[in-house]
Amino acid sequence: MKQLEVQILGQGYLLGCPEGGESRLLEAVERVDTAMCRIRDAGKIRARDRIAVLAALNLAFDLADRSMAELQARRDNPAPAAVPANDDPDPKLSSLLQRLDRALGDDGQLL
Repeated sequence: MKQLEVQILGQGYLLGCPEGGESRLLEAVERVDTAMCRIRDAGKIRARDRIAVLAALNLAFDLADRSMAELQARRDNPAPAAVPANDDPDPKLSSLLQRLDRALGDDGQLL
């Protein structure tokens, strides 16, 4: 495992990173640092732990929001169902899909 030294809100951190994951880790560090600096620069909060919690909540909310938008887009534009080569859909699969549709109802979302 590789180690990278990074700066978040002016504080140095030595982070473990799997081989090949450096760019993703650095992107994540950049997002966290940007989110924390925005909160700090707003001037209302000074404690690092509070800034970190608010930044984490903001990032988690953004991620959930994006996930919900992707789910909605898939729901609005579903991919065509895969049909076996003999063009005879599997009755067990069809039954399961119908049960899932009924369970989800109009909402269509598991979350």
